[in-house]
Amino acid sequence: MAKTSASHTDRVAVASGPATAGVAPRDARLFWCSNTADALGSQTSGVVLPLLLLALGHSPAAVGGVVAASAVLGLVIGPLAAVPADRGARKPVMMGAACVAALAMAVVAVAVATGRPPLALVLAGVLVERFATAVYEAAARGTVALLSPPEGYARTVARLEVGDRLALVLGPVLGGALYQVGRALPFAVDAFSYVVTAVCVRFMRADLRALGPARADDRGAATGGPTGRTPDGPQGAPVAASARPRVSPRAELAAGLRLVADSAVLRLVLLWTSVVNGVLAALYFGVLFTLQRDGHSGTATGAVLAVAGAAGIAGALAAPSLAVRIGAARSVLAVTWLLVPLTGALATTGSPWWQAALFGGICLAMPVATVVLQSRAIAATPVHLQARAGAVLATGAGGAAALGPAAAGLLAGAGAAGPALGCAGALLALAAYTTWARPRSLAPPAAGQPGRSDDGTGGAP
Repeated sequence: MAKTSASHTDRVAVASGPATAGVAPRDARLFWCSNTADALGSQTSGVVLPLLLLALGHSPAAVGGVVAASAVLGLVIGPLAAVPADRGARKPVMMGAACVAALAMAVVAVAVATGRPPLALVLAGVLVERFATAVYEAAARGTVALLSPPEGYARTVARLEVGDRLALVLGPVLGGALYQVGRALPFAVDAFSYVVTAVCVRFMRADLRALGPARADDRGAATGGPTGRTPDGPQGAPVAASARPRVSPRAELAAGLRLVADSAVLRLVLLWTSVVNGVLAALYFGVLFTLQRDGHSGTATGAVLAVAGAAGIAGALAAPSLAVRIGAARSVLAVTWLLVPLTGALATTGSPWWQAALFGGICLAMPVATVVLQSRAIAATPVHLQARAGAVLATGAGGAAALGPAAAGLLAGAGAAGPALGCAGALLALAAYTTWARPRSLAPPAAGQPGRSDDGTGGAP
């Protein structure tokens, strides 16, 4: 399930009790730094890994196999790592995963610095790093609900989104520049970024353990709600996750999936993020195909990506205030319908300037809906299921993004306009479904329910 604000001083539900003034903003800043450092390091090394493998004489098939294996491993491990995180080990899991990833990247950096590392060693280091990163991401997904009150979810999500997009823009530039100086440097920087992540998590004052109801039902119908507090515990005290009765491992793993299946909000978030992530991946490659077909240089491609990255950052910064002014449900619907003509228009032009403007418009609009939907997802999920439900949503979005390039290649076979037209059709279907599902999925919560904000947007900014 993606990046605090002054409102974080209110009602932070962690095992140590409600946060005192000054604790939550500090922890939120540390969490932002840890996530941004992680993302920046991954982007720095990820962009040069294929270049390194090709320079060492390995075939494109071997390069693709390494990248694909690391992506698949991340999708598989996430749901497994979410269980101990939800059960009270979130902070140790995050710290341990960051340390393992730092060690793996340090080994790769040293091996590359020696000259010609064997493919098996690089592959092992990359897979271990991907394993650890997937574990960290799975554990981190429940942290927003522990560090922010419901009315602050959107601001927190938006700022985390800004950090991710900054890393997406700056990481490849930094990685490319460092690679020219020394092949091992991007991997050394990635290792250092994981050290920063581990240190930030270590110095967070909250222990990040979710509180659950005394008789937890992992189907998500627990009385504790998103804050994870039980109203009828002994003397009103919350019950720690460790006090819950044991359930089977299969039930533990399936709890997040059952919750998503039972929740209209989470089903919409799963479908929306999966379709949009797949479309973005396909459009990215569609733009590359179009620019290459028309003989434009790599500079034109870089300009399109730079505009898209800057637009995404601007959109994430503006998302909370725009959602308040427009309204949460109207924001999601407006953005979803707006994406259809913007995407379809990409099929009508080969100009890099128009490609940059249209792709930038997509990246500018999208964060408004993303922030609203992610905030609703957090508000709709009990804290003791945040990591597992988040893993389900992330697996759907990640799987769709992985299929996007292949879909773009197939659609390009039908003509240069194929990827854009195919993506526009998928977005049109998504917009129609979102409009139909709005009354059940995007309606504001009833008064007094968690996630309702003062403006009635139900957890939107």
